[in-house]
Amino acid sequence: MTDTDRPSPSPGSFADPGPDLTAAWSSLGGDPALLARVTTVERSEALPARLPVREVARACVGACALAAAELGARRTGPARPGRPPGPGVPAVRVDDGAVAAAFVSERHLLVDGRAPVSFAPLSRFWPTADGWVRTHANYPHHRARLLAALGTSDDPEKVAAALAERSAAEVEETVYAAGGLAVALRTPAEWAAHEQAATVARRPLVERGWLDSAPARTLTPVDRDPLLPAAGLRVLDLTRVVAGPVATRTLALLGADVLRLDPPGLPELSDQHTDTGFGKCSALLDLSAGRDTFEELLAAADVVVTGYRPGSLDRLGLSPEALAERRPGVVVAQLSAWGAYGPWGDRRGFDSLVQAATGIAVSEGSAGRPGALPAQALDHGTGYLLAAAVLRALVEQADEGGSRFVRLALARTAAWLLEGATPTRAPGGDRTAAAPGPAPAPVPAAGGSAADWLTETDSPMGRLRYARSPVSFTGGPRDWSRPPGPWGADAARWGTGPVRNGAGEERGPVRDGAGEGRGPVRDGAGEGRGRWGDGPGDEQSVGVVNAALAGNTRLPSTPCLPVL
Repeated sequence: MTDTDRPSPSPGSFADPGPDLTAAWSSLGGDPALLARVTTVERSEALPARLPVREVARACVGACALAAAELGARRTGPARPGRPPGPGVPAVRVDDGAVAAAFVSERHLLVDGRAPVSFAPLSRFWPTADGWVRTHANYPHHRARLLAALGTSDDPEKVAAALAERSAAEVEETVYAAGGLAVALRTPAEWAAHEQAATVARRPLVERGWLDSAPARTLTPVDRDPLLPAAGLRVLDLTRVVAGPVATRTLALLGADVLRLDPPGLPELSDQHTDTGFGKCSALLDLSAGRDTFEELLAAADVVVTGYRPGSLDRLGLSPEALAERRPGVVVAQLSAWGAYGPWGDRRGFDSLVQAATGIAVSEGSAGRPGALPAQALDHGTGYLLAAAVLRALVEQADEGGSRFVRLALARTAAWLLEGATPTRAPGGDRTAAAPGPAPAPVPAAGGSAADWLTETDSPMGRLRYARSPVSFTGGPRDWSRPPGPWGADAARWGTGPVRNGAGEERGPVRDGAGEGRGPVRDGAGEGRGRWGDGPGDEQSVGVVNAALAGNTRLPSTPCLPVL
């Protein structure tokens, strides 16, 4: 990983934070006075869309960077009575160019010059007898369930013929009942009339709350070179898809020791793991056989981030309440596609499916065909908001104590994006025609040049080109401490040995409310077979250490431990 300054591209227009950042920061419970610390560089060519994608993406990243700067200020100097909150918080700069590059990071990734494949052939829009459906079949088990529900082979022409004979609603319910993934295309008005939409709309953008009355968190001081607000914090990463791994990738950037755990029985897509695995360790753990190992990891964790289908982890004793009972003082961050409530609360989902169901694909489409956002903006935006919510919960714990939970849903982020949007007719007018119609519109480009926001590094998978993080504040990190590595290559153990800062000096432990240090956990190989229960229904993304870089002290980093 390089340690050079970011290039200085030709500037766009500078502006003060807008209403979207104000709304995001308010939902996080942030002090409105701190918004004065944020400046933005607006680039009109970034993330072109009919909906305000650029503004919402900028707000998500800005809120995350401001939350990081706020926590960093807490850990580099005590708050003093009468001192205004703003001046001690590092200045935040949000550049639309960096945001746009990061929101399509999976498209910028190159592995030894090879570009990844984002979607499988059966993951797309299809015309039905009365409209359109969006399917998702990137994983073998989802593909098999889709085909079983339709009673056809994997020949795209046969799939198209089977779908063309049925209504969109019938396909949606039949495939869901078979455990697959298909969603009927809806207009914004049709989604607003849906019971799930009404349930989601009643929730805040970021749900936050207490789990108990654990003592206040004691935040140990951190260095300023670079300033890593999450240094020394241990994060158990139980996420899937894009949004959760983006959140934990961001926490790793900010200095957290992130250990990604996956059940050995579920498949993994290598390229997606590579894109979101920077800065993390990765291990496989069967909870039925390695429960003692998990409990030891939990006993030393500060944060648990989950991205599995709502309810699937609760059955394993991993609900927020159960986790806090066994680990008082923990922050539990939860992510779902549709929200953990309402008639769709237990359904799997992906960004592309949420776009189709909520009316976004109609809003971004053209006559006769659905469209898409210029990025998987629901995933990426929600991921940065989830990281911001964790950082703000840590600040609130230092003030008030208590184990905390934070919850976000892609569908709620979609509702925020759609607020104030002009109603749009569905492709094909009234959607009653049975004609197949033209092919779906291609996904638009992110806009502008991304070269200024890309860099390269060596990794166990080869030479990587990747997008830098858009989270930027004065004195903060410019890059991750290590590249991603092979999935599941590390032991299910926290790294051992002293953690060192950018100057190579040993860093002290993070302490709990009683002032007791947390020692390393030294047990568990994480081997076995089995599943934890289905997640939201997509790629698992994890990261591990490059052994050759384990001694790198440019940024603090606890070494990952190999499987013995």
